[in-house]
Amino acid sequence: MDLRVIEGRLAETRFGQGVERRAFGEFVGPCGELASFAFGWTTESEHHVARITVGIGAGNPGGASFHAIIFNNEGSYACTLVDEPFERVPEGGPDLTAVEARAHEDLPFIWWVVDRVMERDRRARWMKHWLLGTTSIQTGEVFARTEPILYVCHDADDGLWQLIGASDADSAKAKLSHLYHAVEHDPTLLDVLDLSPGGSASRTGLDEPWTSEPAFESSHEG
Repeated sequence: MDLRVIEGRLAETRFGQGVERRAFGEFVGPCGELASFAFGWTTESEHHVARITVGIGAGNPGGASFHAIIFNNEGSYACTLVDEPFERVPEGGPDLTAVEARAHEDLPFIWWVVDRVMERDRRARWMKHWLLGTTSIQTGEVFARTEPILYVCHDADDGLWQLIGASDADSAKAKLSHLYHAVEHDPTLLDVLDLSPGGSASRTGLDEPWTSEPAFESSHEG
């Protein structure tokens, strides 16, 4: 059986200038291991961290819900267990404190699930770009929302993301903006947030599918 991360519902609650987002899903491991998860983040929050719950073994001895915060750690993400419960998930059991979670025999599996969710769930990629404050450069028309994004590039040199519409890119009119803001206006970008440095994706219209181009890798013969 192949490993699967199954995206569930996304709940959004707006307050003032901010938005609280909570995403839910299921995990199925290659040997049939089951887990449920929920993660979330709040824009315009004083505390720039995300939260995650992973639950296993509902109704069975050893079943539990593990709770952690996710934060920016030198250009990547890191997690730490916390006492405060975040969400209820179908596969979860009793809420564990951080001390109880650290002593649980399945904690390595929980961290493995977290890494797979962060890697494969499109909403988690969005959350990660929010955590990291990923910057994008946008054409003037894209920034003004007068043109849809038709081309996305993740620069290999500086890691900058380029968002371009139908008009030719004019560097004099280009604007810098956080990548996660662009996703708020165009959720179809969720499908290309996993571009590796040097990769790009394009489409012919707002409702058309993305076509990705992998990063160019040169080869040398010795």
